Amino acid sequence: SSPVTGQLRGGYFNYFRDSDASRPDADGTLALRLDATRDTRILLETRARLDTQRPGSPDLNAPVQGRPQIYQYGGSAGVSHDINRLQLTLRGSVDRSDYEDATLTNGAKLSQKDRNQTQYGVRLRASYELTPGLRPFIQGEADTRQFDQARDSSGYARSSTGLTGRVGSTFELSRLVTGEISVGYQDRAYDDNRLKNLRGLVGDAAVIWQPTPLTTVTLRGTSELGDTTIAGSSGTTARRATLEVAHALRRNLTVTGFGSISRTDYEGQGLREDLASYGARLDYKLTRSVSIRASFTQERLISTAQGSDYTANIAQVGLRLQF
Repeated sequence: SSPVTGQLRGGYFNYFRDSDASRPDADGTLALRLDATRDTRILLETRARLDTQRPGSPDLNAPVQGRPQIYQYGGSAGVSHDINRLQLTLRGSVDRSDYEDATLTNGAKLSQKDRNQTQYGVRLRASYELTPGLRPFIQGEADTRQFDQARDSSGYARSSTGLTGRVGSTFELSRLVTGEISVGYQDRAYDDNRLKNLRGLVGDAAVIWQPTPLTTVTLRGTSELGDTTIAGSSGTTARRATLEVAHALRRNLTVTGFGSISRTDYEGQGLREDLASYGARLDYKLTRSVSIRASFTQERLISTAQGSDYTANIAQVGLRLQF
């Protein structure tokens, strides 16, 4: 495999009937592998992502214009060493999140500087190759999240430390089914003793099945603990699952059906959001690097917060460039 790998994706969604919903979207990674010896590798990675916040999000406690942007970027460095079939990997990372100030519907500014943070983490993974296609692993991780401001707008000290343990496996079955599944537990303690520890199951799953050369089925799931600035709440527990089925009708025409469900609980607040979406899209390749994409998505949010429910029907046509 190549010692240098990377990917970059970016786009802009423009909604003619609702300009406030328009938003940019981008992410990219660049990884470098250096073979120090036959059994030892140095692993370097840098990453960046541009995302936006949904109007009506519980963390935006006032009506806002448009979608405030979130800038996330970071890097990691690690070393991996093989001892026969046993592989040990130690990695350290630094990740930064910056939140753009929001503009209220009355034109005033809503500062989100109390959400800006830097996360430092260290992770140790031990994996063992049972067969060429099956590699179970055990992993431990410690991290600290340091917020720029000692206290948020509600007066809470949000900086925290977390400990996470996981077990899982990467697998490849007959080259038709590949993926990785892990499950674990996280305990996060906050500087503010009014915020109780946030504990819960965490996990990730990514399974790719290719029943035929023309059809690909992708199933992804995640469970994670996140931050919030809602007064009195330690954080969120979010669970998501997505299913995507892509079929090549012709060499240059692919149709894809997709669906996703997610649930976010805000600890200590009795606040819950359920989001479901489904739809279909067509990709028509004009050349190897240029294609036309058309899609339709229906999205529905059900929230325990009064007045936050919505249903959106989204039709999009765009140009996709891939190099």
